[in-house]
Amino acid sequence: MLVEVLKSKIHCATVTEANLHYMGSITIDEALMEAAGLIAGERVYIVNNMNGERFDTYIIKGPRNSGCICLNGAAARKVQVGDVVIIMAYAQMDFEEAKTFTPKVIFPGTDNTLTLS
Repeated sequence: MLVEVLKSKIHCATVTEANLHYMGSITIDEALMEAAGLIAGERVYIVNNMNGERFDTYIIKGPRNSGCICLNGAAARKVQVGDVVIIMAYAQMDFEEAKTFTPKVIFPGTDNTLTLS
């Protein structure tokens, strides 16, 4: 049996841009993607802490260390610049493997940069 579990999470990132006239997706700083174990094209679920919106889209790699969190296309209507969002990806795995799996969770600073802990 396969179960779907949290694989990666960027907790409380700040939206830096909302681009309605782009084809769709979310652009994420490459350094944040790498730290959270995310890849370009991967499906992610987004929760907007400011207004309660929940939606999914796919990732586009943004410039490394730019702090970029940009919602594109229709998703741009669900956020405003400055909103705080949680970005999550899930993976399917065997039930036994899922019991011991540890997701990658990162907590970027207020400017969406990584801090050493």
